[in-house]
Amino acid sequence: MLMAHPAVLSDLIKQYEALTALNAQDGDETARQRLEDVTYTLCVATGTRDIDSALVAARHRLPGARPHDDSQVPSPAAGVPAQASAEAVPAVPVTEVAETAAVGVGHAEATTGDVTPAA
Repeated sequence: MLMAHPAVLSDLIKQYEALTALNAQDGDETARQRLEDVTYTLCVATGTRDIDSALVAARHRLPGARPHDDSQVPSPAAGVPAQASAEAVPAVPVTEVAETAAVGVGHAEATTGDVTPAA
């Protein structure tokens, strides 16, 4: 897929925001047509089908954009010691996963640890 230049995306976002702030959808034919054109161009430039997705995709491609971290676990970079962040995550028994992987062709029951051969 072709990727639009970040400067083009930034300009399109600014145009879209200005047109919506001026309620172009309720304005004269020229304003409505310009809003439709910018909306269509943003969708094509980002490979999306609706303006909300297009705006998210365009903003993600701008310089300095970072994915939103919605993790509930504090990171050590946020000033939390590594031990404290590790303690915040509940322990998951690894043995159940290891039993399943070791069996290969069988099936491990997570609750009992019994191994049933595959049919």
